[in-house]
Amino acid sequence: MNKRILHVDDSLLMLEMVSTELTKAGYEVVSLADPTKAIETLTDLDIRVCLLDIKMPVLNGLQLLEKIKRFDGGIQAIMLTGEVSQSSLLESHRLGAEACFFKPLENYELLIESLDGTFTKVERWWKALEQLQNLPQEVGCM
Repeated sequence: MNKRILHVDDSLLMLEMVSTELTKAGYEVVSLADPTKAIETLTDLDIRVCLLDIKMPVLNGLQLLEKIKRFDGGIQAIMLTGEVSQSSLLESHRLGAEACFFKPLENYELLIESLDGTFTKVERWWKALEQLQNLPQEVGCM
């Protein structure tokens, strides 16, 4: 499985910093400053994991997370935001985010650990789908 991530943030500096750090950690990062193009990019590049900023103009990260999950609930998202509030943290969780990290990141280790776990989760689901396709048609879930 590829370790490709879509990072959506309206800050070009943040996109560059995160891309540099995650590329060093072995990830392929696709950076996007326009959240309205996120679903198209996820689809076109077959990306299953994304990092989303919460506070963006036009379409904020929570709205984008909700759209992504409606489009494909199997796409995993981690929030990366400068908006430190209990409500945004709880809303991110309620909408299905895997984790939430606050900017500026002093240390990328926890983010990388979370991404590794997220990719493991995605891989487990893909393996389950492969197994399901290989089962005889008469066999159902018990």
